[in-house]
Amino acid sequence: MEAINRIILDKHVSDVELIPELAHHLIDSGGKRLRPMLALAACKLCGYSGTGHIRVASAIEFMHTATLLHDDVVDESGLRRGKQTARMLWGNQASVLVGDFLLGQAFRTLVDVGSLPVLRILSNAAAVIAEGEVMQLAAANNTTTTEDDYLAIINAKTAALFSAAAEVGAAISNRPAAEQAALKSYGRNLGLAFQLVDDALDYSGDSASLGKAIGDDFREGKITLPVILSFRRGSEEERQFWKRTIADGDLKDGDLEHAVALMKQHKALEATMERARSYGAIAHDALAIFPNRPEKSAMQDVIAFCVHRTH
Repeated sequence: MEAINRIILDKHVSDVELIPELAHHLIDSGGKRLRPMLALAACKLCGYSGTGHIRVASAIEFMHTATLLHDDVVDESGLRRGKQTARMLWGNQASVLVGDFLLGQAFRTLVDVGSLPVLRILSNAAAVIAEGEVMQLAAANNTTTTEDDYLAIINAKTAALFSAAAEVGAAISNRPAAEQAALKSYGRNLGLAFQLVDDALDYSGDSASLGKAIGDDFREGKITLPVILSFRRGSEEERQFWKRTIADGDLKDGDLEHAVALMKQHKALEATMERARSYGAIAHDALAIFPNRPEKSAMQDVIAFCVHRTH
């Protein structure tokens, strides 16, 4: 991870003063580095002995950081990891363009690695993530969104990069197709579990732990699984409440508290967490074909962290 951080710092250097300033604002704000750690663990699990995995993991973190910058603009977010978002400090245009710069640096780094299979996996992930963002934009404020629709969105928007981060371990190590498929499944299901827990935490978490305001998804009119389940399970009067707040954006004092109460009444948060645990179990089983090694144990521990986390 120290080597990855050195590459990240090196690749942020630019003659354009605003680029490193804005990029460092987000990079230094204490992210989990979960995706690059997954890539490192997967490479070691597959017996990779070179040094390319460091650059691959760095590229994955660049991709993730770029998506965060773009996300905050699309979502008009004010806080990220407890700090003002880059868009609040430098504006939307700068945030989008620096995100593009980081995406470019990710692929420069991958070209240096020289593995066409790895480049294929991560370039495909970048396209899928963008598709997921557009799908989410199309579903925004739409209370008719189904659970299947939503799973397709988070499969693209969140799970794609988790999946790619794990899959590259087998690809760079030239492991059999079965191992590559297993790691791809592990990452995908871990990513789904991670996002579903995020959905639940937005209505049940602690603002200080999360580093953002509770109810941001609600205020932004985001359709997430707790909303979908509450809408489907509720009465006609309750559905009118969701249409007013989510679809029309007509928010009044006490609406967030009422939304949380409805979610608890219909066990929507509980069901969301139950689904997250289910995807976590699938991720756990996907690793079964690998021998017991410290890396496998660590990757299993990550599942438990994602499902039981508070931030």
